Amino acid sequence: MAITLGALLALAVAGIGTYGWYSARQEQQAAEAAEQARRTGPLALAPIPAPEAESPECAAVVGALPRELKVGDALVPRRALAQPAPPATIAWGDGDHDPITVRCGIDAPAELTPTAQLVDVSGVSWLEINQGGDTSYLAVDRPVYVALSVPGGTGTGPLQDLSAILGEKLPKQPVFP
Repeated sequence: MAITLGALLALAVAGIGTYGWYSARQEQQAAEAAEQARRTGPLALAPIPAPEAESPECAAVVGALPRELKVGDALVPRRALAQPAPPATIAWGDGDHDPITVRCGIDAPAELTPTAQLVDVSGVSWLEINQGGDTSYLAVDRPVYVALSVPGGTGTGPLQDLSAILGEKLPKQPVFP
């Protein structure tokens, strides 16, 4: 009887351990599925003022943006935007790449002052704004403001590509007319 009771107790402990492992595995799989959906489902973007988003200049820029964006050695596809989507906004991203966004026709940020440090990339003047590991670049020398937002560690490829498009599609103008 003692052997039977010991065997039953051992089976019970093993069953509880197996159930605990199974429950933890189920929770991990659910968390991974939620993360995958967050990284690949429609991207929700907060609306920001973009008074020039419907302009011909923004239409020219958005129309010239590629279907896939080169990030390092990878080609990252466009990502759907959750509705209502901000006008003149495009995103790229997939399960392996955090979103990269371009917004056209936005208002000038408060950081754009006569003493702001600008970066020149292929003849386009950019205001760099770092926020929580991510970086936004704002093209400030075109008829409309265009923002590129990239996650930390993305590199300069998307900035160079967008600079080439802006240089081709929009005329240069003074930063402070």
